[in-house]
Amino acid sequence: MMSFPAPALAMVETMQVAAAADPARAISFQGSPGANSHSAAMAAAPENLPLPCFSFEDAIDAVKRGDAASCIIPIENSQHGRVADIHFLLPESGLFIVGEYFMPIRHALMATGNGPFTAAYSHPQALGQSRHFLRERGIVPLSHADTAGAAAFVKERGDDSLCAIAPPMAADLYDLKIIEDNVQDAADNMTRFVLLAREPRGSATLSSGEAAMTTFIFEVKNIPAALYKALGGFATNGVNMTKLESYQKGASFSASMFYADIIGAPGDPAVDRALEELAFHCKELRILGTYAQGRKRG
Repeated sequence: MMSFPAPALAMVETMQVAAAADPARAISFQGSPGANSHSAAMAAAPENLPLPCFSFEDAIDAVKRGDAASCIIPIENSQHGRVADIHFLLPESGLFIVGEYFMPIRHALMATGNGPFTAAYSHPQALGQSRHFLRERGIVPLSHADTAGAAAFVKERGDDSLCAIAPPMAADLYDLKIIEDNVQDAADNMTRFVLLAREPRGSATLSSGEAAMTTFIFEVKNIPAALYKALGGFATNGVNMTKLESYQKGASFSASMFYADIIGAPGDPAVDRALEELAFHCKELRILGTYAQGRKRG
């Protein structure tokens, strides 16, 4: 908790006390109060109690310990790509994806004074999403653990030459001036979040007619054309794969793991056949979750 900037600490403590009193309703997120993940938690689970955590690992650990029933993690942004290393965090955590939420991202430039500004603090993702805006104004981007934490840090410093890029809500929480709104480089800036819990929900929990997503990781056998053969079952069975991303396993650079999303759920004959064929060509296959689509694909 002490890693949060001083202006955020009182709010963090209040939210932690409320979550501790009713952990079954708590939803953990990474960042200070006012971060995008805080807004996503309130929008995706308005009946729950948001629990701020300093890092993604802390947010996941809160669920593993039982301090929260779920957590919400940003995993990809339409403008700046991957957010959290979900490929590493989730398989190691033992948690399951139980939902997804898409949120438009709006950034504002905020400060204690009116400038001129020499540096802007924010999360690397927000800096990347506003890089043209900052370059045009000659403002040096400086990384911080999260967007709202950057706003709290600028408030704590009290230096009128510093500013933060953060959600407008952070300006209200930390008594900063919004110098310019909508500073993200793309008007359609969107982040995908996933909700994680200790137990999977599976297709049985979906409402009738509700479209499903299934997320899994796999490692193919180290033989020629293994990936081509492994993925063939999705084409022949008409299963739409909406995401496929590779990442290295270990330091040898000779083995890759793959992270994938498909439309559909185990129990659907076409999905079952595709996954069976995939498993035949794999050394490892692990389902990370089946959940309702937060946004229609295709």
